[in-house]
Formats: sequence, structure tokens, C-alpha cells
Amino acid sequence: MGQRLLYETPKISIRYDEASQWLHVEWVGDQDYDSVRSGATKMLEYLEAEQCSKVLNDNTLVTSMWADAAEWGGKEWFPAMRAAGCAYFAWVYSPNVYSRLSTDLTLQYTAAGIVILTFDDITTAQLWLQQV
Repeated sequence: MGQRLLYETPKISIRYDEASQWLHVEWVGDQDYDSVRSGATKMLEYLEAEQCSKVLNDNTLVTSMWADAAEWGGKEWFPAMRAAGCAYFAWVYSPNVYSRLSTDLTLQYTAAGIVILTFDDITTAQLWLQQV
């Protein structure tokens, strides 16, 4: 429904939502340092290519802890995303408590200047992104 597939592996899919003009990123299954860095790097590439300023980052299907990538994400990746034009980042939590902790740890490491809000469901995250 108005989403163009940009990139897909068994662990991540990145789509561009034409109507809303944001990246819709869905992470799947067990994540680790390598999968997070690889997927996040692709997300950065497509954010630049599509010249969009909003990301809907959906971790609903993530089933593991990935805290070993939190410092890299907060200190290096989020500043690179800001430099590439990201202004708003809606992060949908996984129901997995360890994944949630990894998300929170990443956010503790960042001061990138992006407005980042976390959500428990994708609908609320979409509504927020539509309003900013």
C-alpha cells in the first residue's frame, strides 16, 4: 500500500512509504552486533538516497538482546543519520524485554539532535510521525 521495497534480508526490510515520505524499517528475529550494524548502515544509505527526514523503525518482531551494538548506534550511527537529514525517528519497541532494554541503552548513548520517541504499537508511532 504505497510502499516501495528498497532492501530486504531475513533480518530486516526497508521500504519507502511514498504517501507519508518516510522510511519504514522492520527488523525480524534475533539481532546481534553485526546484523544491527549492517541493517542500520543500509538504513542510513536509503535515508540519504530517498532524501527523507522521518523513520518508522519497527522492532515488533525482534526476539533478542542486541545491546552490544547500543553504544555504536547511539554515538556513531544516530549522529550520521542526523547529518543525512533525519529529524524524526519513531521507534516501536519489541515485546521482548531484552530488546527493549537494548533500545533504551542505545537512546542513553545518543545526543544526536533527532527527535526520537518510543512506542508500544505501530499505529501510535505512525500517527505521531504524520503529525510532525
